[in-house]
Amino acid sequence: MHPVSPGTPRADEATVRRLEEIARRLRVDIVEMLAKAGSGHPGGSLSAIDMVVALYFQVLRHDPQNPGRPDRDRFVLSKGHGVPAVYACMAEAGYVSREELSTLRRLGSRLQGHPVSSFVLAPGVEACTGSLGQGLSVAQGMAIASKLDGEPFRVYCLLGDGEMQEGQVWEALMSAPKYRLDNLVAILDYNKAQIDGFVKDVMDIEPLREKLESFNWHVVTIDGHDIGAFLRAMEEAQATKGRPTFVIANTVKGKGVSFMEGVVDWHGVAPNAEQAARAIEELKRS
Repeated sequence: MHPVSPGTPRADEATVRRLEEIARRLRVDIVEMLAKAGSGHPGGSLSAIDMVVALYFQVLRHDPQNPGRPDRDRFVLSKGHGVPAVYACMAEAGYVSREELSTLRRLGSRLQGHPVSSFVLAPGVEACTGSLGQGLSVAQGMAIASKLDGEPFRVYCLLGDGEMQEGQVWEALMSAPKYRLDNLVAILDYNKAQIDGFVKDVMDIEPLREKLESFNWHVVTIDGHDIGAFLRAMEEAQATKGRPTFVIANTVKGKGVSFMEGVVDWHGVAPNAEQAARAIEELKRS
């Protein structure tokens, strides 16, 4: 086996620096693949990449040489439109080649615009997602299976904040504590913007922490771009027994590219060649 992650969320300074450097490089990969595709979702991919990097290269127990190992931790990207962040990590880890990133969204490519779960076509993708609101239910099912089968794996689910308006999310939020799923961690990429506006204007989800706590989730609130804080939240989740953990990660849509940051319009519009060149220059200077 050739694991790329120790499967532990230790937040020492050297680890944080290593992960920050990976995230910086993979932001460039995200911009490049979206510009090449001519379509896709830069805003939510860039807001999530710090957390996805921390998961793939420090927290998750997984092995690209043996992607189906039964004891692997499961990661469900419920906000499936943010999959460029996952593909960038998969290429860095060795699930796919870096050259394959340029096939994003092409007809016949394994790297579709939303995740396609197939260990033949796309090893390492655990669930088909993109119909928003379903991923937490899928992750909950995996967590229940782990308990029933006596398997040691943990399940992590990354949601979008616009997605939190879906009713099925709240059914899962209600049921996961009932089944005492302390092996389940939900993470919210709370970048405050969705496809048609700011979340607070479309359908406000606040007061979010109080709602989640009333459902008996263990709730942690962090800066989602602070990798050290994210790793400490994962440590806290692993130490929490008898109920699931929900991490509210405050992020910035389009993080790292000045003209994309906090701009709703960059939810689902790919940069053109000139915009991509500007973004990549910024990212390489950061």
